[in-house]
Amino acid sequence: MKLGRLNHVGVATPSIENSLELYAKMFNAQPHGPAFDLPPQGVRVCFVDTPNSQIELIEPLGEGFLSRFLDSRGEGLHHVTFKTDDIEAAIEVLESHGYELVDVNLEREEWREAFLRPRGAHGTLIQIAQSSQPDEVVREFLHPANLDELLS
Repeated sequence: MKLGRLNHVGVATPSIENSLELYAKMFNAQPHGPAFDLPPQGVRVCFVDTPNSQIELIEPLGEGFLSRFLDSRGEGLHHVTFKTDDIEAAIEVLESHGYELVDVNLEREEWREAFLRPRGAHGTLIQIAQSSQPDEVVREFLHPANLDELLS
């Protein structure tokens, strides 16, 4: 099993537009494309390309998990995502070291994922993912359905 490089960092923000200004001015980073809504998750998302990874800016569309996250924790790091070439082996290794994995979804070849709960990962929501498709195709799968439970 090979754990790949960091795929992206998710940043919770009340305003993608305001956040983009910082990344453009400070790092000359540009959006990968326009922001897009993911109504089932209640968020608007914009990926920002950096030289060696991506930043996923996540803005709430209304009341929901992300607005509650921003209210309780404030703007900033939401999650980090690492890709692997064998998610089942990665899960086995992590569990053998005593880490609790939640929201494991291995059903779709396009995007298979598991999360380490923040309380067991030094306060960080960590997503491990395997994909048979390029990131552009699978962006709609990048959000777990039960973030409230994961962050509890």
